[in-house]
Amino acid sequence: MKRTAPLSATMAVCLAAGVLFTAGTASARDRSGPSHAGPSHAGRDVYGTKTPYAPQGRPGHYQKAPKGFVPVFTENVARHGSRAMTDGGDGDAVLAVLRKAQDQGALTGLGAQLGPQVQSLLTAAAALGYGNLSARGAEEHRQTALRLEQRLPSLFTDIAARHEPIVVETSGVPRTVASAGAFTGALAAGDPALAGLIKAPVTDKNLLYFHKQPQNADYQAYVKSDPQLAEVLAGIDGDPRTTETAHRVVARLFREDFAAALSGEEQVAFARSLYQLYSAAPDLNVEAPDVDLTPFLSRRDATWLAYLDDAEEFYQKGPAFSGRTITYRMAGVLLDDLLAQAQAKADGTNGNGAVLRFTHAEEIEPLAALMGLPGSTEPAEPGQPYAYGNNPWRGAEVSPMAANIQWDLFANTPSEGRPATYLVRMLYNEKETAFASSCEPVAKGSYFYELDELKHCLVHG
Repeated sequence: MKRTAPLSATMAVCLAAGVLFTAGTASARDRSGPSHAGPSHAGRDVYGTKTPYAPQGRPGHYQKAPKGFVPVFTENVARHGSRAMTDGGDGDAVLAVLRKAQDQGALTGLGAQLGPQVQSLLTAAAALGYGNLSARGAEEHRQTALRLEQRLPSLFTDIAARHEPIVVETSGVPRTVASAGAFTGALAAGDPALAGLIKAPVTDKNLLYFHKQPQNADYQAYVKSDPQLAEVLAGIDGDPRTTETAHRVVARLFREDFAAALSGEEQVAFARSLYQLYSAAPDLNVEAPDVDLTPFLSRRDATWLAYLDDAEEFYQKGPAFSGRTITYRMAGVLLDDLLAQAQAKADGTNGNGAVLRFTHAEEIEPLAALMGLPGSTEPAEPGQPYAYGNNPWRGAEVSPMAANIQWDLFANTPSEGRPATYLVRMLYNEKETAFASSCEPVAKGSYFYELDELKHCLVHG
């Protein structure tokens, strides 16, 4: 293995002054070219649930509503947008190992570039506020709102003409409140007549932060101490490929003798912390535009580390184990509210034009599993742990940043004493999506379902 490249003049000055990994040191982006607004080797699949949002629909290619039906109401459930990591723990852990290696002259040329990048990312996250919505996250929601208006222009014209309220609900966590603000601000910018109709956000933790509420203590106990969960995750983490991946990661960054002195556990911990920073960096591409962590993890290694994260998400928030529903049955409260709000509009018991909800991955993933949304329907069978080769579940597709599930309600005009019929169309990350196979659409291949049909076919225990 090559010995450490000579220190740059800038880094030498920093060391002499007792300063480590300052933002002024030449960055990986300076030397390797691409910013992570367009990573050179990484696609959506390597960022897991931290993947920045990208709409999956095709503007201009949505099915037309059946003849005589017009939109009368819309509602959504959306995850907050891209954000800063929740704390600096992973960054501090990576920097601690880098400092130790630097003190021993054990950094490779690539390893010497990592510290300034990590420090810049931490500085940006701290300035924004750990866990807070980033500029990218706000823009994700602004653009989603504008596309919503563009898809349903007559609905929002009618909402304004009829002075119908637009209800906004959040979990109360600042990043969901900020997401709601970005979304509704864009609605008002797109149609100023809506501004006075948008209600102040209301916090509803039972609906939008249910995984932390007392009524779901059994779920909290499952995550904390369920033997079956602990066994399967330990087995996945203990796969020899985890150690092999960690070996490759540290070998690229540290001299051979330093890497060999790290225990296998220390190498894995370092690699996993580095991956957490790697996957968080795209969410902060406005606040930290010069940070690019793609040179420090090969696509092969990033994919394995993403799988380890996806496995945890799958078993803790997704379809999990065959025959068990503890990870997603608690989302029934949210599914029931979607149905209730649509029915209330149909019954005329409330006059809301829209209901907008802003929540977290811990709510989106269980709801997707409960509803049987694409990629969320297959639990792991006994003796066959979740793997990319045997299950389609991917965090990047099920719950990326700003993930959203939208229901649009359409009605026809009553005639000859017959009441109006109400149809629902669902969009998942803005893509027309069929309801569960137990639900019958109005016609073969249609994405429109009678509301009465959904009330029966979406019954859950």
